[in-house]
Amino acid sequence: MARILVVDDEIAIVDILKAFLEDKEHTVFVAYDGAEAVMVAKKERPHVILLDIYLPKMDGIQVLQAVKEFDETIGIIIMTGFREKEVAQKALELGAFDYINKPFDFDYLERTLDTKLQLMLM
Repeated sequence: MARILVVDDEIAIVDILKAFLEDKEHTVFVAYDGAEAVMVAKKERPHVILLDIYLPKMDGIQVLQAVKEFDETIGIIIMTGFREKEVAQKALELGAFDYINKPFDFDYLERTLDTKLQLMLM
């Protein structure tokens, strides 16, 4: 299926998303800070990145901008809290595909991933 990079500094969130995505037969890469996320994205060229906003070393907006500089085709879905809608809106303006709120609605996440992956195949 798809190659997906999960980026969050909370290990429990990464573990939950990794298990969910692997259950859907996706190949999952992980990163726990922004700088690591950019390195993994350059090396593995995921189809989609699930990207938290608040990360050590580089925040999610900086990661988004760095990734878009070397590969516009990678779909980035921002993971954000309910109080961070302004930051999520900025991410959309900078080229993110969508955003999802924490705590996650896994049905919405799956539909968003499926939509992005279908658009990539067109």
